[in-house]
Amino acid sequence: MDINNTSRKEFLASLLTGGLVMAGCSTKQSPFEAGAEEGTKPSGEKVKLLSVDGDVIEVDKAFLKPVPQLPAVTNSEARKGIPGKKFVMVIDLSRCKNLRKCQAACNHMHHVHSDLNWLKVYPMNEGEHTAPYWQPTTCMHCDEPPCVKVCPVDATFKRQDGIVLIDSDRCIGCRFCMAACPYSIRVFNWEKPDTVSEALCGQPYDPETSLPQKKGTVGKCDFCPDMARKGELPHCVTACPNGTFFYGDLNEDSVTNGAETFRFSDLIKDKAGYQLMDDLGTKPSVYYLPPAARNFPFEKGLEIDKG
Repeated sequence: MDINNTSRKEFLASLLTGGLVMAGCSTKQSPFEAGAEEGTKPSGEKVKLLSVDGDVIEVDKAFLKPVPQLPAVTNSEARKGIPGKKFVMVIDLSRCKNLRKCQAACNHMHHVHSDLNWLKVYPMNEGEHTAPYWQPTTCMHCDEPPCVKVCPVDATFKRQDGIVLIDSDRCIGCRFCMAACPYSIRVFNWEKPDTVSEALCGQPYDPETSLPQKKGTVGKCDFCPDMARKGELPHCVTACPNGTFFYGDLNEDSVTNGAETFRFSDLIKDKAGYQLMDDLGTKPSVYYLPPAARNFPFEKGLEIDKG
């Protein structure tokens, strides 16, 4: 098996079908009981494991079959990145309606506390007589990231494919990176992980999935590199019903939201794309298209105070 193509999601799928026992905190019933093999009797001993959707479920131990553990991407490979790629994101502000489906998907797949959103949606207004709009804000995955320069233990690092990640096994919680980030996008895990992350506590930390979450470390948007290894889009991109997010490869000059695909250079040129705070010299990998000819009127959502 090619270790580069083995993602955390595939690993979790093996837990669901193969029966690697993990600790959890749910009372959901097993979906396997109704389809147990003929002659198999319940043992009465329940184990808890993760479904492919990230939910903790209970399964009778008698219905589990042992399978070989799938190898994960090594820390060394996670630090190098995907050869030949330079990932980029484009956010079309004219399409954002503040539904926050992107935020919910990110939180769910990365087991992030709802008050520590990695993807924030801000109400913006340039002046007294200008129209307000919504601005989804992620880590900018800068080509000149100040967060990497100030980390004293090399916990925050930049890969050859442009993605900036955090190795929580190295993070000492000094928060220098949070102070250095001009976009204020990083968060600090003050509390212990939620119940689903606790179910991963026995697994080694994977920088490509940012799992399991750890108390006393810094977290942020990771551009979902585990999905990119499989040729799939980040969770925020696929969760948005309005096609607000585009993701792609700068080397291929192509970005897509799953339904539409554009040449990156043409999209930025034709739609007057720009980068946030580009005057700081950070060279962000996230670009914005201005909120011109918006698809929706500006309406305040239910959670605007949470960011």
